[in-house]
Amino acid sequence: MALNESLTKTTYVDKTEIVSLGSTYTTNNWKNIQVRTATVIKEDDVELSRSFHRHVLTPGIVSFGSTELTVTDVSGEDAGVQAIFNAVMTDEVKEAYRLHSVGIRSTGIGA
Repeated sequence: MALNESLTKTTYVDKTEIVSLGSTYTTNNWKNIQVRTATVIKEDDVELSRSFHRHVLTPGIVSFGSTELTVTDVSGEDAGVQAIFNAVMTDEVKEAYRLHSVGIRSTGIGA
């Protein structure tokens, strides 16, 4: 490599998708957020490679033997992803996910 050439590596969130899950027969759906991160390697501003990594953010986790939802910690996520997570993961979405996680299905009967 010549002295005037430079390699750069840039990593950024290039796609965020909200996926609705749960029963198609009720409005009691929960959501996941799929995050795609791109890593771009350039030499003198010419792109040499681009790769992708995906991860999924759920509303939280219900530990074995528990019925309580511990909300996913997104403090390490990109600021835009945090904003989307906080807007999408409403109390209703979290409760639907909690009910799903403990094996309770809501039918809307008796609600």
